[in-house]
Amino acid sequence: MKDFYVCDAAQHENKVIISSFVVSVKQVKPRKTGEPYLALTLVDRSGQIEAKMWDNVADCIDGFDQDHFVKVKGLINKYNHRFQLTIHKLRRLEDSEIDFADYLPKTTKDVDELWRTLEEFVAAFQDHHLKALVQAFMSDAEISAAYKSAPAAKTLHHAYIGGLLDHVVSLFRSCDLVCRNYPQINRDLLLTGAFLHDIGKIHELAYNRSFSYTTRGQLLGHMIIELEMLQEKLAQLPDFPAPLKTLIEHLIISHHGQYDFGSPKLPMFPEALMLHYLDDLDIRASDEQYAKQQRDRVRLFVETGHYKDSTPVPLWTCAVGVVGVVAIFAWLLW
Repeated sequence: MKDFYVCDAAQHENKVIISSFVVSVKQVKPRKTGEPYLALTLVDRSGQIEAKMWDNVADCIDGFDQDHFVKVKGLINKYNHRFQLTIHKLRRLEDSEIDFADYLPKTTKDVDELWRTLEEFVAAFQDHHLKALVQAFMSDAEISAAYKSAPAAKTLHHAYIGGLLDHVVSLFRSCDLVCRNYPQINRDLLLTGAFLHDIGKIHELAYNRSFSYTTRGQLLGHMIIELEMLQEKLAQLPDFPAPLKTLIEHLIISHHGQYDFGSPKLPMFPEALMLHYLDDLDIRASDEQYAKQQRDRVRLFVETGHYKDSTPVPLWTCAVGVVGVVAIFAWLLW
């Protein structure tokens, strides 16, 4: 086990540390003198830290690459209010020298228990077409193994091993609660969308050494990958209704909710709107950094009477949110 993790940086400010990391990003940049320096992002299971190597760069510049493990000696300091590492020495590590558990964050929850929770939800489906479809995915050994291991994102949310499953189980529970309050919503369709909305992440993201994008992930994105996966499974279900397939496809491609966020279509029926908003809610609620910012602002307001929001929400974003909520209720009442 490592002696120093990224989360320990505050206790080692202005101190020299020796530790090992996986290289998430490697860039060679020119100094003002024209000589190269290394700009790295180093990762372990507790987080990531930006690192610079200014001296003796030629000795190690070709000795390692992205996704390699490295042992470094360097100074922890702050730059622009963020911790960074100034590297003095660096060498590549062989896989036999490292413990993989030190480098990738992992859910603390029981993955098998989370999977059983999904199975119980799906077993209660009333629509036999949707039940057969989701069970076709869940019974696929390759897909189920990847679903249990994949992160839900590279950095934004649930960015840890098991994060995808953790996110989807949480989303299932939210969808179930909302459907109890709005019985006119097609619960099975909404839960099917929740199960499939990020399933393409198992192919979009690479997560053996660090979290990065695969070539398919970079070129296609998870939504296109999900449509391909859906088509493959539906080929095994020849009686699956075509209109129902179209609704599922729309759930997949609209769940980001805005064109600017990568959705080629905006949500156009109640289940699609609910999937988008509940997905966004789960992302925000699980974002520890976002939650800490909000707690700090509330604490400041209680102590001083001033509420400081360093990231004001644009007026047009508020308008979109209001329109979205109104649209949900209009459709529900209609």
